[in-house]
Order: sequence, then C-alpha cells, then structure tokens
Amino acid sequence: MVHPPSLSTPWVSALGVGRPRPWLLSLLLLAVVSAGCAERPVPTPLDGWRTPFYFGGFEVPFDNPMTVEGRELGRMLFYEKRLSANDQISCGTCHRQERAFTDGRRLARGIDDRRSERNTMSLANLLWGPQRFFWDGRAESLEAQAGQPILNPDEMGSTWGDVIKKLEDTDDYPAKFEAAFGTREITATRISRALATFERTLVSHQSKYDRYLRGETTLSVREQQGRQLFMTHPDVAAGIRGANCVDCHSQFLTSGFRPDFDGFRNNGLDAAHQPGAGLEHVTGDELDRGKFKTPTLRNIELTAPYMHDGRFTTLDEVIDHYDEHIKPSETLDPLIREARNEAQNAPRDSPSLSLTDEEKDALVAFLRTLTDHEFISNEEFTDPHR
Repeated sequence: MVHPPSLSTPWVSALGVGRPRPWLLSLLLLAVVSAGCAERPVPTPLDGWRTPFYFGGFEVPFDNPMTVEGRELGRMLFYEKRLSANDQISCGTCHRQERAFTDGRRLARGIDDRRSERNTMSLANLLWGPQRFFWDGRAESLEAQAGQPILNPDEMGSTWGDVIKKLEDTDDYPAKFEAAFGTREITATRISRALATFERTLVSHQSKYDRYLRGETTLSVREQQGRQLFMTHPDVAAGIRGANCVDCHSQFLTSGFRPDFDGFRNNGLDAAHQPGAGLEHVTGDELDRGKFKTPTLRNIELTAPYMHDGRFTTLDEVIDHYDEHIKPSETLDPLIREARNEAQNAPRDSPSLSLTDEEKDALVAFLRTLTDHEFISNEEFTDPHR
C-alpha cells in the first residue's frame, strides 16, 4: 500500500510502476470475479493521476482502491445537501474550494446555524501527514472521518438511514454506486469510501513554492530569507537564527509528520488545558493534554482564521504568538520550549524567538508562496450539481 517516490522523474504515479500494488490487485480481483457477470460494471483504476515526488510515499486502503467512478461519486456526495437532515448543508458548505476547502469562519457553523467547537481544517494533501483526522485525531482513517460530520447533531445532523433513503429515491445515485462499487446497494460504508476517495485527490502542488522546488522559478530575496527562517531551528551558540517552523511543519508538505501521533503538538496556546483537551481525548494520556493536529500551511493566506479554535485572524498574529506569547505548560512541545535566537541572562516564564520586524515580514512573504491558485480553481474539484 505504500507508493514510493520516483528518483528519476519529477512525478510519481498514484498507481506506481515496476511492482504490484495491493489496492490495484484488489481491482484486478474484482475484475476476475465479475468476469462471469457481464452486466456487472468493473470500476476503472484512476490511472494517470500523479503527485509530486518530493511529497514522498502515501498509502491507499486495500479495500478502497482509487477509481474514476469512486472519485466522481465522492465528488457528487461531497457537494450533496441531501446528506444533511434539512437538505441545506453539504461537506462543501464548510469546505469551500475558493478558501482551500475551509470556510473563513472562526468556528464552523452547521445545521440550523449551530456553532461547532472547532475551526474548519483545510482538506489539501490529506494523503500525507498524520493519518488520523480531526483536530484531536479521533478518526483513524479518511473513511472513518467522512461519516462523522453527517451524524454530528451540530454539523449535518442526519442519520445513515435517512441519508441512504434519500439517495435511493434519486434517479442517478443507485447507478453511480453500481458504477463505483459493482452494486446498486447504497450503504454507509460505501458513502464514506466514495467521500474519502474524492478527498484523497485534493492535492495542492502548483504554488510558487512548488515551482521553485521543481526548478521552474526563483524566490525573491525576501521570500528566500523567509524560507531559510522557516526551515531553521535556532542555535544561539552557533549564531544560527531561525523561526523554528519546520520542527512541526514538515519541509515540503508543511503539515505534521506522519508516524503515529508525531503530527500532534502543544504549541503553547494556553497555559492550562482542560482535562481531555486535544489528543488526550483520544489517548487518555495526560501527556497528550493540549496537543492538536498540526495542519498543513499550504494556501495558508486563504485559510484564516487560524488555530483549532480560530483565535488568530492574521498571519502576523500567528507569528507574534510564536515569537513572544508562548504559554508554558507541562506538555508544551520541547522544541518550542527551548528555541531561542538570543541568549538570556535570566530564565523567562515564556520562550521567545526575538524575531525582528524584517524577519517577520520575510516569513509572511514565504508563507504566501504556498498559495496554489490552480488548486482553488481546478474544475475537477468543483460542485458537479451546479
């Protein structure tokens, strides 16, 4: 299920080459089983779909292979308002393409304008980074994540029974499910799998930074300064200045790191956290209190407000937080706790990066190179019901 990057070409196919892929084998098995039933359609492998080699490998579940029909069904369901109790809310209501699949609100709003407890995360590049979803990591896969907003009373407020009945009563969905899964039977599992397939195709890789990585353009002096700061952990003894960003935001994807819960950090937003806050809600471990999922920074200038509770409205506020307003706590990330650009004569209650105004401006300039205008206008991601 792991798709390794190619070392000889700038792109790697999602299907891969040179050796069998487990989820591709599942498609071949389906084709063999269906061979004696000419009337049963066989889904088409999503061939030709490519991701940047520098993003690294990714995994696709064996029981939910990437197919053309699955992607198209998932796209329809993503924008389908029948998934909500009042037929007014879809996944696309809170995940708007023009905002890199966020909604521009401090806290998400669901059915009957009910306010969520969390800010809406971007859906860009979900194939990489921690494969646990939501801010607290409670969903162990995209398939598990996809169904939860449908059932949440403060989001879409529906039930699987009602959703399935609505889709069964349409002219097109039974045939779409047959094309994607070889059967007209609509189930919660198949709805979740189709949604997950579409979401896995939401790959953002055409920003100025991507073109720079591919050798197609150069960064300005200020953007390059910001990139250097972003990628550097400060070392006072060595005279190395840095903004310490890459310790939590992986270099090319700018999201959290993949293994286990390594993509969840306490970034010093609050000095005292309520029991069960963040990852602790999932693991039950007090050492995970106040840890939340590290989001991707791609398209970050489009996805304000920021943080799990949407407390910051500008990138300048975010940088000021890491520069001067870190709140110490028992679970504060150690790489944040000890990061310094200037020596201190006496202990301080709060860490400080001591960034200059010029360095802050350079950081913002670099972060803006992560904006992918093709991603937010790609017609393959738009609402097919319009």
